Amino acid sequence: MKTSRLRLFPLFALIILAALQIGVQGQTPPTSPSTAATLRKAGDAAAPSDVKSEKLASKLMGREMPYRIILPSRYSTENSSERFPVVYLLHGLTGHFDNWTDKTRVARLAESANFIIVTPEGEDGWYTDSVARASDKYESYIVKELIPEIDKKFRTLADRDHRVVAGLSMGGFGALKFGLKFPDMFVLAGSFSGAIGAATITEKTVPGAIGKTIDSIFGPDGSDVRKGNDPFAIILGATPERIKAFPFLYVACGTEDFLFQNNRDFDSLLIDKKVPHEFRELPGAHNWTFWDAQVEEFLQVAEKRIWPNQKP
Repeated sequence: MKTSRLRLFPLFALIILAALQIGVQGQTPPTSPSTAATLRKAGDAAAPSDVKSEKLASKLMGREMPYRIILPSRYSTENSSERFPVVYLLHGLTGHFDNWTDKTRVARLAESANFIIVTPEGEDGWYTDSVARASDKYESYIVKELIPEIDKKFRTLADRDHRVVAGLSMGGFGALKFGLKFPDMFVLAGSFSGAIGAATITEKTVPGAIGKTIDSIFGPDGSDVRKGNDPFAIILGATPERIKAFPFLYVACGTEDFLFQNNRDFDSLLIDKKVPHEFRELPGAHNWTFWDAQVEEFLQVAEKRIWPNQKP
């Protein structure tokens, strides 16, 4: 596989332009009423989790940032001192912090796995500190403010071995780069339909709002910010010792997804560089049906990674 194919993505850029500029659907197309009803029904067998909407007064962002937190039923046991692992789930472009709980069975699924699950607000910031706007620090506020806040406010197992991050589309990009940039913080990083090549997009390759926004966040083509936030570039530049420190990576994409080839290219790079990972290519498109199924599978993977020998 040629490096130019990994870095330039001319076809990827054209496809993402077409897909992401179709109204406000973007990377998070709405769930149809029939699909939403099916997803809710599928999760009705489990006991309900406690879903709370919270706000973080972010100094880095200069504003309140909302998030949701899902607490398993065992969390509220009277006089309990039990602590729980945490899974951070990141939403996609044009999406918001409440997508995961509103559009999937994740609150129900959290019961059997006994995780605390946090869904942060990422707006359309690509989970990256913007070079153009000092108040848009979408990476730093999560890493430096939200995670410490969650560990302080809730009974978490506040260490790398019990902290996981994953996301869909834009959130898949964010989750992978968080795992690769901060390997001491996460034991597992997952991407569902990830826009993994986003840091290579410019307004020249993708004219219009998407390209312009990405330029304003990452800076000019070839900039240090782009290289430092590009999962492909991070992997390509990693030493064998650095690779050993990476969290385990989980990458999944539907075979009908417009980002399928981009994800396959990333899998090939991970194989070439001997990065421990799992790649799943399954029938499916860029939609909530695929992401709902994936979050269920991912929580099972997370459970095995956190408790390799037994379930708590």
